[in-house]
Amino acid sequence: MHKILVTRRVFDEVLERLGRHFAVEANQEDRIWTAEELAQHLADKDGALSSAVDPLDASVIERASRLRALCTIAVGYNNIDLAACKRAGIVVTNTPEVLDETTADLAFALLLASARAIVPAERWLREGRWRAWKFDAWLGADVHHATLSILGMGRIGQAIARRAAGFSMRVLYHNRNRCDAALERRCNATWVERETLFAEADFLLPMLPYSAAVHHIIGAPELALLKPTARLVNVARGGIVDDAALIAALQERRIAGAALDVFENEPALDPRFLALDNVLLTPHIGSASQATRLKMAMLAVDNLIAVLGGQAPPSPVRF
Repeated sequence: MHKILVTRRVFDEVLERLGRHFAVEANQEDRIWTAEELAQHLADKDGALSSAVDPLDASVIERASRLRALCTIAVGYNNIDLAACKRAGIVVTNTPEVLDETTADLAFALLLASARAIVPAERWLREGRWRAWKFDAWLGADVHHATLSILGMGRIGQAIARRAAGFSMRVLYHNRNRCDAALERRCNATWVERETLFAEADFLLPMLPYSAAVHHIIGAPELALLKPTARLVNVARGGIVDDAALIAALQERRIAGAALDVFENEPALDPRFLALDNVLLTPHIGSASQATRLKMAMLAVDNLIAVLGGQAPPSPVRF
């Protein structure tokens, strides 16, 4: 029987299904392993269900001499050394599509909460500071009929654009390659140049998968193009936005605000974010609904069963 490793805590029904096919070692204590510890646990394993934060670099991969399948319960895989996997003949899979709508929900929740100052207003109320209603208190920004700019019109970007229709928003987008006309109609979205995307945004959402090519694709020059009333919402990946440049823009009130679910070096985010009253922060919860996380895990199991059974997996990473 093939031996597999589950690197982080998962739902009991996932382990039960795995147990019908494999000899399972599971990290249900949810300890955060170092690269050395991870390498030790992988040493005798044929397959693994991993997370988006496991340090799967070349030093770990090269020591996993039996590993044939590395199935991450995530869409992103920038924590995995794909070149090392290719050399070792390891099939890598991810879990795309099943989390698109849930992540789009969070993006819109953050957009709305940032626009209407929901979190600071709720905190102010809880602190017992509400003494009387005032006409000019807690004035936010309208979302309806505002301009939503999306950098990267992939599946999640499209799901966000569809939600914007309910708020009669004007949707602009920029891709390296323009989408076809039918998709643009479905999303009620207009392709524009990058500079226009930034300059006309009331809400800017980068929706790109992380890679070295897009590291800090939104930095000081791009932030300088935004209107002072604009807000940035990031539910994609840390590193796409230059956090230091964003902090400077927020500190100097050069933009109205930001709402962030992802950060550089997370969970060790830049502590300067915590002192700002114009940024909303959440701990990388884009796909965090019960139903979606279960679907993600089960798709990873499908991939693992397929690869170790000699079949093509449903969602391989192409590299």
